[in-house]
Amino acid sequence: MNGDFCNQDGARKLKAKIEEYWTERGFDVSINLVEAGFVPAMRSARTDVRSNMVNGMPPRKKSDQRAQPGKSSTYLRGVG
Repeated sequence: MNGDFCNQDGARKLKAKIEEYWTERGFDVSINLVEAGFVPAMRSARTDVRSNMVNGMPPRKKSDQRAQPGKSSTYLRGVG
């Protein structure tokens, strides 16, 4: 199935996309894949994509690019 992010291959692709997106913008993001096994409702195995993001945002900028006093650390939500 094309675009299925619940299987192992799709979850890996989604993980890579999310990491690439936030790394390009200077953020640290931690993403883990968790094998959930067979799920009767889905009639298949499932792989969960879990991260340390809150409300879709990583918790911190990379340590070498932290905002300096007097400089704003803005981002454009939904761009990209």
